[in-house]
Amino acid sequence: MEPVGVETISPSAAYVEKRDQGHTVRLEVMLDGNHFATYAADGLIVSTPTGSTAYNLSARGAVVAPTHLSLQLTPVAPHMLFDRSLILVPETEIRICVAGNRAANLSVDGRNVASLDEGDTIVVTQAMTFALLVTSGGGGFHQVLKQKFGLKDS
Repeated sequence: MEPVGVETISPSAAYVEKRDQGHTVRLEVMLDGNHFATYAADGLIVSTPTGSTAYNLSARGAVVAPTHLSLQLTPVAPHMLFDRSLILVPETEIRICVAGNRAANLSVDGRNVASLDEGDTIVVTQAMTFALLVTSGGGGFHQVLKQKFGLKDS
């Protein structure tokens, strides 16, 4: 089936999640056209480094420096042995297909953008343009991380 028609956007995180309470959703993942795994989980998060410190972090995903070029794929409450985040090169094409008969929702940067049914597919790729972010104050990424998580200097 063709990918779900969603406008081209440059999000920091996309989340495919189960629609119904009390059940998992089966999501088949293809990386660069090759089958990687079919997840039985509450959902899957695909994030950029900018999105890695938000919902991805609470799902045990990696904290990634904002200057690192990558995509992170993180399962949410997986019901399978492989439950780790993948940190992928940014050129990776990630296809996520609803593989079972349980429906899913697609959220992008916290906004619900599509309902997905069996066979529906989303494709996540690196944007062709980079977002310019405004920063304030000093200290850099590591200092801000230490402050937000209450990490002390020895």
